[in-house]
Amino acid sequence: MTSSQQKALHLDGPFGKFVVKPKDIQKPEPSEVLIKVYATALNPADWKIQKYNPPFVKEYPYFLGSDIAGVVEEVGEGVTTFAKGDRVIAKGTWDDRHASYQQYTIVDADHVAKLPENVSFDEAASIPLGLATAVIGLYADCDRPQGVKKLQPPPWEAGGEGAYKGKAVVVLGGSTCVGQFTIQVLKLSGFSKIITTASLHNADLLKSFGATHVIDRNADLVAELKRALDGDSLDLIYDAVGAKDTQAQALELLAPGGQFIAAAMVQVDKAAYPNVHFVTLYASFRIPAFWPIGKSLFSKLHDLLLSGAIKPNNVEVLSNGLAGVADGLKRMENNEVSGKKLIVRPTETP
Repeated sequence: MTSSQQKALHLDGPFGKFVVKPKDIQKPEPSEVLIKVYATALNPADWKIQKYNPPFVKEYPYFLGSDIAGVVEEVGEGVTTFAKGDRVIAKGTWDDRHASYQQYTIVDADHVAKLPENVSFDEAASIPLGLATAVIGLYADCDRPQGVKKLQPPPWEAGGEGAYKGKAVVVLGGSTCVGQFTIQVLKLSGFSKIITTASLHNADLLKSFGATHVIDRNADLVAELKRALDGDSLDLIYDAVGAKDTQAQALELLAPGGQFIAAAMVQVDKAAYPNVHFVTLYASFRIPAFWPIGKSLFSKLHDLLLSGAIKPNNVEVLSNGLAGVADGLKRMENNEVSGKKLIVRPTETP
């Protein structure tokens, strides 16, 4: 590294613009890794931060980006599992130290995995946030009411693979990035019937990930779900979209005491469903309660990717590096992206 400066994408103020400007390169502290970011992905939450200025954003400029694929540049004291030059995948966080819309970023070594050669940087960048959202919703404690159990153990740990054989599950929005990873981990957990909603042109893709039934997202969902369930009990719904009408239809078939996991917002009136356990989540492994499952996942992620047990999203690489993020987020806001992840390469920023 010949300079202490890098280029980074700054959200310059409330409801402001995305601007590429110089920024200091951070130094890794003990247990941390400095990564040169070769590829990162765009996510719907990024444009929502700009558009809605949520109250948890206290200071500007604000730094976004959650998906990291790149090469280890430097390791902090005590890090022995990684070395300069390693190809890696990691999960970023929104702040100036850990965000991925910059050319170099910091990640705790617990949440980094070596990247196998069968997965490119661009493909790898499609994985971290979507996979984390699926994993935290299904296998972490989240805000589950007392006595409501997460799926356990996760499928990459002893006793987890195939543990839910014979069970049925519904994934609303299977072609979303989160939906694709949710289907994959549910398959690893052994669910025998994985029913998902999507545009039908994505049906073959979703079946390749493990979906057993793909229902047209515009169909009569109650009727189609009943047909697919064929008498099986439905105890779990994972919603990757957050559409009120779809939620209401799916909830008609959820068994009493079932869980409705919402990766997006719960749009229905919860009071109207007293026998449903609604579970919401924030997909960050830096939250202390979620740190251990993140560490567990990343300890096995290299092997999961190498074997093909976890597959990346389809990707589209945008031009102009970080300078291309704003236009890409606008496409996402306008619902112009389906079944794929938009990727930028920060090292190619003009």
